Amino acid sequence: MELSERKIKILNIAVEEFIKDASPITSNSVKDKTKLDVSTATLRNELNALEAMGFLKQLHTSGGRVPTAQGYRFYVENLLKDVKATNKELEDVRKIIENRTQSLSEMISQIGKIISKATNYPTVVMLNGIENLILTEFKIIPLLDEKCMVLIGTNYGYISNTMDFSATNENCQDASNYLTKYFKGETMGYMLENIDEYMKGMSGEIKAFQEVVNNIVKGLSKLNKQKLLNVQTDGMAKLVEQENEGETKKIVKMLTDEEELIEVLDKTDDKISADIAEEEGVSVIKAPILVGGNKLASIGVIGPQKMDYSGIASALKVVIDELNSRQ
Repeated sequence: MELSERKIKILNIAVEEFIKDASPITSNSVKDKTKLDVSTATLRNELNALEAMGFLKQLHTSGGRVPTAQGYRFYVENLLKDVKATNKELEDVRKIIENRTQSLSEMISQIGKIISKATNYPTVVMLNGIENLILTEFKIIPLLDEKCMVLIGTNYGYISNTMDFSATNENCQDASNYLTKYFKGETMGYMLENIDEYMKGMSGEIKAFQEVVNNIVKGLSKLNKQKLLNVQTDGMAKLVEQENEGETKKIVKMLTDEEELIEVLDKTDDKISADIAEEEGVSVIKAPILVGGNKLASIGVIGPQKMDYSGIASALKVVIDELNSRQ
C-alpha cells in the first residue's frame, strides 16, 4: 500500500513513541515531534486516514491512536531496508567463528546467547540446513557397549554423535579415512545423495568396513531431517521487568511451543525480516545464517510488538554479516 511521505513520517513517529513509553499518538504530539508545517486539523485528518487504512487504531473514542500489527509491519519493513550493523558484540562473534574446533551445537548456543544478551530479549536458533555444511574430516571411535563416537568436521565446527553399532578400531579408522578422502570439501547433502554410487564402485575396497559406513550414513540421514532448536532466555529477566504480565505470558507460551517456533523460523527469508501477529501480540525478528548462499540456521528474537526493532535488527546484522563473511 502506497503511503505519502508525510503519512510515513507520522506513522514512524506513532510507532517509535509507543515503543519508547507506550504513549498513544495525537495530532498535537505529532506536530511537536515532526515539526511539520501543517495545521493540527490536517494532522488529525492524516491520523484518521492511517486508521482507516489499518495502520493505527484508537483505543478510546477520545484518546490517541496506537499502532496495529499492520502499522508495526510497515514500520519494520521500511526500517530493515536501511539497517546498519554496529560493532557491538562483534569481537565475541569473531572468536566463536574462528574456533572451528568447537561443536556446531555449542557454536549455535553461543550465538544465541550473544544475541539474547545484546537485545535483552529471548532468542531462538534453529539449525535446519545441515545438508549445506561443507565436510572437512571424519573420525570414528569405538566405545564400550556396542557404540561408536562419530566426529564430523565441518566449516562451522564439528558434529558429534554417539551411534549404536559396534566395530573394530581398524574398521573405524579405515571408514574414517575413506569418508574423509572422498567427501572432504563436499557438502553433507552431496555425500548423502551420492555415497551409494561411490560404494557400488568400490565394493571390494570397502567390504571390511562397509557396515560402519552404512551406520554413519543412516545416522546422518536421520540427523539431516531434524530441526534442532536452541532457546536462549537470557533476556527474559529484563523482559519481565519491562512488559505487563499478559504480554510476557504470550512470549513464554511461544518459547515453549516447539511446533510454533519451527513453523515461524522455517519461513525465514534470505534477509532480516519480521513476523508480527495482531492476535498474539508477539513479534519475531528473524535472520538467516547462510552457507554458500544456502541456509544453515535461522535466528529469531522474540518479544512484544513494541520492542526495539532497530537495535535488534542491528545486533542480528552484526552476527549474520560476520558469520556469512567467514565461510
